[in-house]
Amino acid sequence: MDNAAFPVTADAVRRLIDHAILKPELTRSDVDAQLDEAAAHRVFSVCVRPSDVAHAVERLQGTGVGVGTVIGFPHGTTSTEAKVAESLQALADGAFELDMVQNIGAARSGDWERVERDVRAVVDAAGDTVVKVILETAFLTDDEVVAASRAATSAGAAFVKTSTGFAGGGATAEHIALMRRTVGPDTGVKASGGVRGLDTLLEMVHAGADRIGTSASARILDEVAHRSATGTTSGVGDDTSSY
Repeated sequence: MDNAAFPVTADAVRRLIDHAILKPELTRSDVDAQLDEAAAHRVFSVCVRPSDVAHAVERLQGTGVGVGTVIGFPHGTTSTEAKVAESLQALADGAFELDMVQNIGAARSGDWERVERDVRAVVDAAGDTVVKVILETAFLTDDEVVAASRAATSAGAAFVKTSTGFAGGGATAEHIALMRRTVGPDTGVKASGGVRGLDTLLEMVHAGADRIGTSASARILDEVAHRSATGTTSGVGDDTSSY
């Protein structure tokens, strides 16, 4: 993607979006409403809780919206064996992408061999399925972000990702740019956590992101439509209540 020349069209924006349906308190009817919203807006995919994968696959059948899920979420502290088992179950349930949380404590301890081994086990279990590694950048120094990005790519991950959205800090343009410089053009970079409006999405894209995790998909795409129709912003800004 030529991020500097990114076209602000509905089709281009919806292809970026993994619509997040991850809050633990969501009921089945809440989840269904979000799945239907994702289908209506034709986003690239949804990212759902592991227990919702099979249901989401069934509900979204024929819509063209993919179903991804999270592994070791949100703390990354489950054992490697548990992450592998969770990955295999998610794949059996129909998940087409896996967003795993790295072992954050190991990363902050500088135990990069352990971090890489943890990621590689999930990548190996996933086979040809895309694996994104959530670094949880709010907890890391810049040097740790670089080292974590290198460990993820060395282990075969297809993407590095900023955040779970549950750590008190989300994506920043500075971290996205740092991750992009570290992994180069051949590995994906996903911004998630705090991307709640079109301006923020574009800031992340211009910094180097090629996938966006957000629960504010409808708001963002409504803003795209408004700008396309009027040539001006709506002035509503970001939705501060969303993931």
